[in-house]
Amino acid sequence: MSALDIILVKPGSQRQVYGELSSFDLTAIEPPLWPALLAGFLRAKGYSVAVLDAEAENLSPEQTAKAVSDAGPLLAAVVVSGTNPSASTMNMPGAGAIVSRLRELAPQLKSLLMGLHPSALPGRTMTEEDCDFVCQGEGFITLPALLDALRGKARALAPIDGLWRRQGKAVVSGPRPATLPDLDRLPMPAWDLFPMKAYRAHNWHCFGDIEHRQPYGLLYTSLGCPYRCNFCCINSLFGKPGIRLRGVDNVLHEIDYLVERHGIRHIKIIDEMFAVNERRVTTLCDAIAARGYDLNMWAYARVNTVTDRMLESMKRCGINWVAYGFESGSERVLKNASKGYDPGSVDAVVAKTYAHGLNICANFIFGLPTEDYDSMEQTLESMLRINAQWANIYCAMAYPGSKLYEEALEKNLPLPETWLGYSQYAYETLPLPTGHLSGGQVLAFRDYAFHAYHANPRYLDMIRRAFGMDAVRHIMRMTEKRLPRLHAEPVEGYALSGSRDGSSPGPQAMPTD
Repeated sequence: MSALDIILVKPGSQRQVYGELSSFDLTAIEPPLWPALLAGFLRAKGYSVAVLDAEAENLSPEQTAKAVSDAGPLLAAVVVSGTNPSASTMNMPGAGAIVSRLRELAPQLKSLLMGLHPSALPGRTMTEEDCDFVCQGEGFITLPALLDALRGKARALAPIDGLWRRQGKAVVSGPRPATLPDLDRLPMPAWDLFPMKAYRAHNWHCFGDIEHRQPYGLLYTSLGCPYRCNFCCINSLFGKPGIRLRGVDNVLHEIDYLVERHGIRHIKIIDEMFAVNERRVTTLCDAIAARGYDLNMWAYARVNTVTDRMLESMKRCGINWVAYGFESGSERVLKNASKGYDPGSVDAVVAKTYAHGLNICANFIFGLPTEDYDSMEQTLESMLRINAQWANIYCAMAYPGSKLYEEALEKNLPLPETWLGYSQYAYETLPLPTGHLSGGQVLAFRDYAFHAYHANPRYLDMIRRAFGMDAVRHIMRMTEKRLPRLHAEPVEGYALSGSRDGSSPGPQAMPTD
């Protein structure tokens, strides 16, 4: 019998997923929440647990499989979940390569895939990948039952909630398990098993001190999201919309650990929606502030839920950045996406966020279903008007588990030929077409908008005044990068510099001092 019950693996596909950006320090290296949660949970139940973060360790699929084979666990669980909804599907090629190579090296070793993408498409994952099992859902119920079966302590592979497996030539599954109702019953994530010194914050998170983005940590204060945006797949992991909260004392204990044990100052609050309930947010933030730590944190908020009291408490406890999902400047596009806020309220929310001394990470999406050229122009105009300290600019993708994916299948819309095509930055990226634009036209406009925004002299001057010339130079280096794009095509009647040869357009003139 193996001395090691389970090894939890985060796959690494940095070069494939981020293309030319992978060799540049734009990208973050984020601690993997779900492997850490599951490791802490299983360890507390008495199972022997190891972890392997192939991304942080910069391991190829072959090197990862060799390390797993050498460890010799009963079960290798590859966890295909990132820190946002888009970070699962695009990592499937790396995850699949690990289990395929593992099959060659150690055919007796059982492998399992889990996370957002496998939960959204468990049957297809079993069919496409060379794994023994797929776990649908969080894994807190499924993994202990499976380990007991593999240990011989339970009837061999009877139906297990959340477990998909092969039975002869057929694929069979147990019922989907319920989520754990009380998060305070979960042990703290097993951060002691991870290479905490290897993790690095996003570049924008550390504007003002761009050379010191480590150490870096994650903190979750809730799981799930109560909203139903049609482009989001997050609830494929949980089965339905909803939110579960950790207790304040529970969260404080983990912050103490991250700060005192690992010296972490830069923290991402990973909650899908942190700033929802004013009483909850202010109580928690006031308690964090009372600790007196010098933290640099960021968190997600909604335009239609954030309040002055929230923002005041958030800033006081060390939340210096708020990430808003503005998505579009078009009311029509927002309504169709079930986003549920009035775009006329944006300017007031932006003003009060700045008034409380917080920076904004603005999230926008081009190519939602009713998008046309005029609405993309509206969004670009909104971006430039807001002039946030950072803008994440995406294309709409039909991620498995989202309503957009279901609609794309129903309408037989073109989807990426490989899972890597769901990466926003990969050469193969293929956004959804809209009712008026091809996916290639959306992609070309997105790349144009990214450079137009981050090379805008007004934006760069604001960055210089707020954070200094080091941040400006970093952004200028970033905008010098050209992402080669297989599918980019110009919008008719609108010249996008550089798009005709399949590369993203170049930046506008930029100040150098």
